Amino acid sequence: MPEFLNGVWLRCGSRWWISCVSSPQVVLDRVLGISTANSSGLTCDPNSGLIAYPAGCVIVLLHPKKNKQSHIINTSSGHMPCVRVWEVGGGQVADVQSHKYGVACVAFSANGAYIVSVGYQHDMTVSVWDWRKGTVIASNKVSSRVAAVSFSEDNSYFVTAGNRHVKFWYLDASKERRVNSTVPLIGRSGLLGDHKNSVFCGVACGRGLMASSTYCITSSGLLCLFSSSRQLEAWVDLKTASASCLAVSEAYIFCGCADGTVRVFSPANLQYISTLPRPHRLGVDLTQDAPLTSGPAAQHPDTLALTFDPAARRLTCVYSDHSVFVWDVGDMRSVGKLYSALYHSGCVWSVEVYPELAEPSRACLPPASFLTCSSDNTIRLWHAEPPAAHRNLYSHELLRIVYVGENTQHLQADGERVDGAGADGKAGIRVLGVSPDGQHLAAGDRCGNLRIFGLQFLDELVKIEAHDSEVLCLEFSPAATGLKLLASASRDRLIHVFDLQRSYSLQQTLNDHSASITAVKFTGESPAVHMVSCGADKSIYFRSAEQTAEGLVFSRSHHVVEKATLYDMDLDASRTHAAIACQDRNIRVYDVESGKMRKCFRGSSSDDGALLKVQMDPSGTFLATSCSDKNITILDYESGECVASLFGHSEIVTCMRFSQDCKHLITVSGDSCVFVWRLDSQMTNTMRKKLARPTQPALQNKISF
Repeated sequence: MPEFLNGVWLRCGSRWWISCVSSPQVVLDRVLGISTANSSGLTCDPNSGLIAYPAGCVIVLLHPKKNKQSHIINTSSGHMPCVRVWEVGGGQVADVQSHKYGVACVAFSANGAYIVSVGYQHDMTVSVWDWRKGTVIASNKVSSRVAAVSFSEDNSYFVTAGNRHVKFWYLDASKERRVNSTVPLIGRSGLLGDHKNSVFCGVACGRGLMASSTYCITSSGLLCLFSSSRQLEAWVDLKTASASCLAVSEAYIFCGCADGTVRVFSPANLQYISTLPRPHRLGVDLTQDAPLTSGPAAQHPDTLALTFDPAARRLTCVYSDHSVFVWDVGDMRSVGKLYSALYHSGCVWSVEVYPELAEPSRACLPPASFLTCSSDNTIRLWHAEPPAAHRNLYSHELLRIVYVGENTQHLQADGERVDGAGADGKAGIRVLGVSPDGQHLAAGDRCGNLRIFGLQFLDELVKIEAHDSEVLCLEFSPAATGLKLLASASRDRLIHVFDLQRSYSLQQTLNDHSASITAVKFTGESPAVHMVSCGADKSIYFRSAEQTAEGLVFSRSHHVVEKATLYDMDLDASRTHAAIACQDRNIRVYDVESGKMRKCFRGSSSDDGALLKVQMDPSGTFLATSCSDKNITILDYESGECVASLFGHSEIVTCMRFSQDCKHLITVSGDSCVFVWRLDSQMTNTMRKKLARPTQPALQNKISF
C-alpha cells in the first residue's frame, strides 16, 4: 500500500500513471471523481492531514477539513509501467521501470529507504528498490495474483497477499552490501492451514507492541492473525457477506466489508470493539436532511478502500459507488463524519451548463450550475463555485441527484474496472440537453428512450420511446429561431423533431443518414431556420425549414460527403458556421447557408488518434477539442493556433463545455471523473469583451489556411 513518508508520496500503475499537463492559461481547478478500486489507491499523510487518491491520471491531494484540493501533475502523457516518487508540493524525485505490464501495489519501508512494488497478474514480479538511487536491489517471481503488500515496522521483511497466497519476503542486508546488482528475494509462504484456498484481499503488518504480527483479510469475511513464525494463530468471522480491505494502527484494526460496514477490532487479541456508522444509502435524496443511517431494508455501497491517520485519528473510506467519507474516530463511542463527497461510479457521457437568462428571476438553478449524466443511471447537478451558504449533508459541490429507474445496483462500480455500461450493455443516460429558457432538461438513454424533466423540481414530465438504439445527441432550437423544437438523433440513423408547445409530440422524422448520427444543430433566425447534422457515414446534411399545410418541415438544401468520419460539431458565436471534428484530426468549418467549406485546420497537437469532440466558447474566441489519445487542446478559432494542451483523463473525453461566465472548461470522461479547468483572467477577459460587442460573422470567405 502506498504511503506518505517524510513529505514524499509514491504511486504506481500503468492504468492511471500520472499524466496531467496544464498550461499557464489553463489549470486544473477541481476534480469531481475518484478512480480508487482498493486500498492500494488510497493513503494519508499524518503530518499534514492530506488524503491522496487517483482520479483518472491525476493524483488528488485533499484537505478534508478545509475541502481544498491540490493536484500532482506531470509533464508527460505516456502510460509506462513504472513506479514514480514525488515530493508533495515539489517535483518528481525518482522514476524506475521495473515491471513490464504495470504495477498492482506498492509500499514504503518504515525507514523510507526502500520501496517494494508488485507487478500486474501477467508480470508476476516482486521488486525492492532503493528509490533515491533509482535501482532495483532485489527481485523475485510470484505464482499467484497479489492484491496487497505491507512492510514490517522494523524493515526486515514485507508481506504480500492475494489469491490463495500469503508470503513473507526477507531482505538479506549482508548480500545487498556485497554486490551492486539485483539479488533474488527470499520468500516463505504463510502457514494457512484450513484457509489455504482463501482469497486474501488485504494485508497489514502490526504496529507498536504488535509489530511482530501480521493481519490479513479474506474476501469471504475473515480477519486472520499471523505470528512472527508465519503461523496462522487466530481468525475471527466479520459476520458480513464479503470483505475487501483493512487498515491497522497500534490501537485498532479497521475492516472494510460489504453494505458499507466497517468493523473495528483490537490488534492484541482480535477482540471486537465497534462497528462504524454506515454511509448514505444507495439512492439517497440529497435534498432531505436524513440521518446517515437508515432502516434495515436500505442498501448501502460496499467498502472498497481504507486508510487511517493515527495522528488526527481519522479513517478515510472509499465505497463502491465512488463516494468518499472521512470519519472522526477519536471517540469510538461517538464517531462523526468530517467530510464526504459523492461522485459518478460509471462512465460520464455528457455535461451541460445552465444558461444565463435575461430574467434571472426565472432561473430554476443557481448561476454557474452544470449537469452531468452517466452509465450509473444518474443525472447530477453540480456547482462550479458553491456559495458559502450552500449546505449539503453529503457533498459540497453536488446539489441534486436524479435517479433514472429503480435499480440502484448500477450505482456500484465494478471493483477492478469501471466499464461504460452495465451487465446488459444498455445501462445509463447517454446525453443531456437544456432548453434555452432554462425550464426543461432532456435526457436520452442507451436504450433509445427520451425523458423530459422540469428543472424547477427535476421531476420527470414526459417519457418517449423515441429510438431503437442509444440516443447520441439532443438539441433544442435557440430562441432566435422563433421555434420551440427538440431534435434527437441516434445510432439507429434517425432524427426526430419534437414540438415543445404540443407536449413534445413528434413533428417530423428525418432518415437521410446511413450510419450513426453524431451531432445535430439548429441555427438561423425566423423565418430562415436551418438544421445541420453530421454522422459516421461521413455526410453533412444542411436543411432549411419550410412551412407546409402539415406544419413546419425541414427539407434538404445541401449534402456534403467528406473522406473522414465526422464525430462532433458545434456552431460559432454568430451561428453561421459549423465547426466539425473529423477522424483525420482536422477541424473543418462550413458555411451553414451555402454548405461550402470555409477553412480547415489542425485540431490536435497529437499525431495519433482521431478528433472526437469539439466545443466553442460562448464568445466564439476559442474552441476545445478532445482526441482519442485522451488529450484536450484549446485553439484560437480565428488563427487555429494552439493555446493550451491538457492531459489528465485516463479514458477518452466524452464531452466538454465552457461555462457561461467564461471562467471554466468542464470535461467529462469514461474514467467516471469530471474535471473543472480554470481559464486564466486574460482568456476570460478576451471572451467577455467579445461577448459585450455586437455579434459579427466570425468568418469571411477570404480567410483560409
